[in-house]
Amino acid sequence: MRPVLPLSSYLGLLALFTVSQHATAAPAVELGQVLINDEEQSELDDARERLRAVPGATNLVDMQTVGQGRVASNQDVLAYQPGVFAQSAGNDGIKLSIRGSGINRAPGAHGSGVYTMFDGLPLTGPGGTPYELFEPLWLSRAEVLRGANGFDQGSLALGGAINYVTHTGYDAAPLQVRYEAGSRGYQHRQISSGQVLGNLDYYVALTDSEYDGYQEHSSGSSKGIAANVGYRFNPNLETRFYLRYRETENELAGRLTKEQIKHDPRAANPSYLSRNDSRPQPGSTWVGNKTTFFLDDDSRLETGLVYHDYPMDLREGPMRLKVAYTDVSGTLNYFRRDTLFGHESKTTLGWRTTKHLPNSGASQFSRVNDVVGARTRDFSYQGSDTVLHAGNDLELVPNLWLTTGLAMIYTRRESDVTYPASGGKVSQHDWDYAPRVGLRYDIRPDLQVYGNLSRSVEPPHPWSLVWSAPVNNQPMKMQNQTATTLELGARGDSALGHWDLAWYYSQVRHELLNVEVVQGLPFKEFNASPTVHQGVEAGLDSILWAQPGTGKLSLRQAYTFSDFHYRDDDKFGDNRLPGIPMHYYQAELRYDWPSGFYAGVNTQMASKVQVDYANSYHADAYALLGARLGWDSPKQDWQTWLDLRNLTNQRYAATVTPGYDDAGQDVARSTPGEGFGVYAGVSYSFR
Repeated sequence: MRPVLPLSSYLGLLALFTVSQHATAAPAVELGQVLINDEEQSELDDARERLRAVPGATNLVDMQTVGQGRVASNQDVLAYQPGVFAQSAGNDGIKLSIRGSGINRAPGAHGSGVYTMFDGLPLTGPGGTPYELFEPLWLSRAEVLRGANGFDQGSLALGGAINYVTHTGYDAAPLQVRYEAGSRGYQHRQISSGQVLGNLDYYVALTDSEYDGYQEHSSGSSKGIAANVGYRFNPNLETRFYLRYRETENELAGRLTKEQIKHDPRAANPSYLSRNDSRPQPGSTWVGNKTTFFLDDDSRLETGLVYHDYPMDLREGPMRLKVAYTDVSGTLNYFRRDTLFGHESKTTLGWRTTKHLPNSGASQFSRVNDVVGARTRDFSYQGSDTVLHAGNDLELVPNLWLTTGLAMIYTRRESDVTYPASGGKVSQHDWDYAPRVGLRYDIRPDLQVYGNLSRSVEPPHPWSLVWSAPVNNQPMKMQNQTATTLELGARGDSALGHWDLAWYYSQVRHELLNVEVVQGLPFKEFNASPTVHQGVEAGLDSILWAQPGTGKLSLRQAYTFSDFHYRDDDKFGDNRLPGIPMHYYQAELRYDWPSGFYAGVNTQMASKVQVDYANSYHADAYALLGARLGWDSPKQDWQTWLDLRNLTNQRYAATVTPGYDDAGQDVARSTPGEGFGVYAGVSYSFR
């Protein structure tokens, strides 16, 4: 249901309430500012130490740094992160791939291959990961655990896990307003409030956005609310309730050929114009609770419960698809620190389950141009994922830790075509397992090496059982995608700066590959013959020059090498898997003055991308240049910035949605990247 009042009314009410609270509690403002800053830094430090204890590759994204420029989508959140490929398709939906996960998913579709959480609670379900609730301004940080390193979060996905952490009253300002504006009608607004009131704290944010889009017929808008309230009953018991609600509406411009991107990248695919394709989302709701019991100084128990409703209205291609999805999730995690045979030991036991509720299903209608016709198909989706996992970190000798773990997963996938005729039903019930073993050694406080060997498991989506029907609308059974991965790496601090380096090699069986066999018709998903995913992920943050009272010059870099290919496929041999570039590099050179001013230049470079499994055609390599300058006040109340994107107006393919075999033809497979753009923003925090 849409809100009765316009968003501006809600913003005004929130501002009035928070200012009145601020006015009546004026003596506590300065103390509150110190507490907020200390708590925020403490949370980041705790997250950094926790991730450093993982014997594998991780990323920590500080949203305070991300907020020093345009924050339009999840692409901006995950920029400059080694091992992470995240590119916008011109709207809220992004193409996200970690170690080849979901390599050929269409941007904006329900993501796969990465287990996603909000505040440690499940977002990803049997139907994948929807994107409607990803509002980046609600976040304080994001934690990325690449590959098997998401094990203790209950993640068994090839790409690992991402935990998006929302602000709370402990790290938010009593009142903050932010406004972004820029090229092609872009606007992004937020008002938020967070406070600590004795044992209770709260955070609430109202956000909306709108844009005309780079391509013709690619405008969009969104509005939503995020809130949480926490209460500490006593030192041993605390709980927090979460709410996210967001509506999005996106016109769809469709994909273009390489020739079109070179000569007319702002054009829309003609078929999308004639049909007036769009994707209005009626509104997604995510409600959760997490309660923590501190049993003693060395053990705690966490329980979680989530309700997630995400209906969709897809008006794309020669059909209209009205989809209902509702999930319910439960989690239970036990953490304990003790000694085992005289050695320090840390143990994690966990359970999580996510289940579609009975109303999950879809109705399909015929569509000629923009006229919706008769109902042509009804089908239901049912699925559940249940994971039991146990892990242990044992210090064998000082600074040498052994990590072991074993997870069991039970998956249920059912789909049923109930109209126009019954009989198109398939039901799959599978048990699978995922062991893990790893070592990490702290050679010095500033140098760590690690390695791990693991197995990942990913079941197919329930909807893929319907769309992958080979003949006569009869769904076919599909197997779980599994992979065995070896990872070696190191991280530390040196004269060059803070660095991390990881290498991995995965042998993948039954990889779930999605392909558009006939343009305009639904994508089909199949189990592939054996494939290999291997790569190198490297990051380096350096201070090139620093002088007290003058400033510092810094450089941050992220490089990802991705080699994904078949192993002796009957048709495609050792061809590369299409969808993302083999080489992907991002860097920013920046100067910071003591007064709070900063200025920098940045670049993004990507190699060519294969656009079909036959490797008969490719999208070109590209290099982008950008610049950013701004000012953060020393009192941390005012912030303003100017963000310049694609200074040379490079024409390039940002995302590729692969085909099967284009026989060397230039087929419309690519979404054009944004051209030259200018964006500015300002925020103010009432401390």
